[in-house]
Amino acid sequence: MKPTGIIRKTDVLGRIVIPVELRRTLSIQAWDQFEIFTDGKTVILSKCDAACILCGNKDDTKCFKGKLVCVSCIDEMPK
Repeated sequence: MKPTGIIRKTDVLGRIVIPVELRRTLSIQAWDQFEIFTDGKTVILSKCDAACILCGNKDDTKCFKGKLVCVSCIDEMPK
């Protein structure tokens, strides 16, 4: 990890705004999905891909371990 030198406070709802410079650099768009990881006191955000990694479907997806999987593929997985 490399530090950015950017510091932000949470608002009353616990939200943190990602600065526009980072959003542009990392191609973050409105409604992009992120998975949240923790390691001690460190919080890591990982952007999920835009489509199901198994079939390419862009609808009804859920983030699993940093990857998007659609509901149809989840239903087909052995239990």
